[in-house]
Amino acid sequence: MIYRYPPLLQGTLVRRYKRFFAEVALESGEVVTAHCPNTGPMTGVSQVGSPVCISRATAKGRTLLYTWELIEVDGTWVGINTSLPNRIIHLALKEHQLPGLPPYTEIQPEVRYGEEHSRIDFLLRGPAPTYVEVKNTTWALPYGAGKIALFPDTVTTRGHKHLRELILLVEQGVAAAIVFFVNRGDCPVFAPGEKADPEYGRLLRLAHSRGVLVLPYRFRVSPEGIALEGLIPVVW
Repeated sequence: MIYRYPPLLQGTLVRRYKRFFAEVALESGEVVTAHCPNTGPMTGVSQVGSPVCISRATAKGRTLLYTWELIEVDGTWVGINTSLPNRIIHLALKEHQLPGLPPYTEIQPEVRYGEEHSRIDFLLRGPAPTYVEVKNTTWALPYGAGKIALFPDTVTTRGHKHLRELILLVEQGVAAAIVFFVNRGDCPVFAPGEKADPEYGRLLRLAHSRGVLVLPYRFRVSPEGIALEGLIPVVW
């Protein structure tokens, strides 16, 4: 297990509102308001009545004492806290646990780059630099006998910019990768979420054809923690 949660409280989702808030009915019967650390539409992972897990804040000065961490969807726990994927990818990079990346000896988070004034999640330095962008992925749809993970679940102009920047890097002879953090363990394959954002699908396919590494890693999530399950194939 690459990441362990602090002790979590279990309850039921009453409602998510104003993007940043979630009301949760705890097993004790108390209803509390938790911070929702995912400002997107959360397609398919915000159903009222679903089991959820929340953490209690330890930092002083927090307005809300709780943070929404997990939701159970069709028997599978899905990660909600979007602050975790980059932290976990950083841990995995330190341990060289992510197959498919070029060799590296140094990791630099949050480096400015590009013609559109972007900030890359990680710059890996080694024999040659590799720029790595990370995208949290929670949307899934039925696919065959299982499910397929999709990104994005809404139009993302910021995501378009990142792909344009990565394409330009590889055209200049620099290695670039986009990592999809599949924040649920029930998706054995990944695909562009072009039903939600056709332009993102077009740009991701173009990036792949130009040499940008497209690397979806599946993570198994539980109230105990998060475990890396490995690289999964892309359905183009």
